[in-house]
Amino acid sequence: MASAAEQLASNLNFSAFAKAEELKKRIWFTLGALLVYRLGTYIPLPGINPDALAQAFGQAQSGIIGLFNMFSGGAVERMAIFALGIMPYISASIIVQLMTSVVPSLEQLKKEGEQGRKKINQYTRYGTVLLATFQAYGIAVGLEAGTGIVEDPGMFFRIATVITLVGGTMFLMWLGEQITSRGIGNGISLIIFAGIVAGLPSAVVSTLELGRQGALATPIILGIILLAVVVIAVIVFMERAQRRLLIQYPRRQQGNRMFEGQTSFLPLKLNTAGVIPPIFASSLLLVPATISNFQTGESTSTGMEWLTTITALLGHGQPAYMVLYAALIIFFCFFYTAIVFNPTDTADNLKKHGGFIPGIRPGERTAQYIDYVLTRITVVGAIYITLVCLLPEFLISATGVPFYFGGTSLLIVVSVTMDTVSQVQGHLLAHQYEGLVKKTKLRGKRK
Repeated sequence: MASAAEQLASNLNFSAFAKAEELKKRIWFTLGALLVYRLGTYIPLPGINPDALAQAFGQAQSGIIGLFNMFSGGAVERMAIFALGIMPYISASIIVQLMTSVVPSLEQLKKEGEQGRKKINQYTRYGTVLLATFQAYGIAVGLEAGTGIVEDPGMFFRIATVITLVGGTMFLMWLGEQITSRGIGNGISLIIFAGIVAGLPSAVVSTLELGRQGALATPIILGIILLAVVVIAVIVFMERAQRRLLIQYPRRQQGNRMFEGQTSFLPLKLNTAGVIPPIFASSLLLVPATISNFQTGESTSTGMEWLTTITALLGHGQPAYMVLYAALIIFFCFFYTAIVFNPTDTADNLKKHGGFIPGIRPGERTAQYIDYVLTRITVVGAIYITLVCLLPEFLISATGVPFYFGGTSLLIVVSVTMDTVSQVQGHLLAHQYEGLVKKTKLRGKRK
């Protein structure tokens, strides 16, 4: 068996793509689905004045709208049918996931296996519709409040906008599920990935143009490129880092046969929370800027000076912004890790199957030990995420040049790329293993 595995690993190369027909079909399906998504980001809502919209967006892009525009691949800037993107589904998933820890009925569904997961997914879809409807109506009202953006404002425009935007979000949710089942990688993550990467070429061109005009020195541009490579390498290393706890299983007897005790590992990721902490943190910090952008000049002069002051203090590159950003990221790292990973449940499952950590008593002591180890590695993971997300802010403060790839977007791009590549390798290994088994059977028949 070991020699077969070694032969399988040695034969894994790019020539295997030519023979893996199923893998090629999945890749083409994924690319086609992402192309459909990108086309939808250029289909505008009916009744919108594009010139007035572009002018209004230029004033409001510093707030949370700019963050959503990046995640939606520019659909917000063009007010396309996919302007809401997949974010309502992400938000609903997080809310339902948090509720499973505080609502006993949902927690029970989580333990019921496949049937319970289907019900939870159904609740997530209902939540997506509610959130998307609320956000779409807010967008319709906000567009009508702008000067000359809506050609024919009124209830008909609001209803049409809500139906179109909610339909676009539900279509993207369905498209993501199709990519997951019939394509390669996680469909929802790939849609966000495609939206972020879509703006990369224009950002690179803008940076090179600044260098050509002399606004950005050539050594600084080269230093930024080198730093980006180093940061990506660090992210890859840290996202793959694990603390593996040794699990032992005692010897067991079945009939007249005695099976030796087995050993395995309980992998604890260094970054259990993923990209959720920076998304939450940046969204909260951009709320004051978003509210300020929607205030008129009259309201600002009659009592909104405090909001203007807060917006100035929480601007990108400001000390207050970076301190609060780091504090919120660290808080959400521990909070979300505590939600998604329950040491007590893990210890109970190990005890149920006869597994134990050497030197640790099964049950409550095992849960305490797992929680202790998880807390220590979460400290390291929180520091890593904080440094990655604050690095662009320090560069903005030092050079005065905005960077397209912030810490959150860079984490998403690298994580999705790693996950997709690992799935491609898994399909190649499965295909080559099947071929190796067939060859072995044919040799056995010939003999």
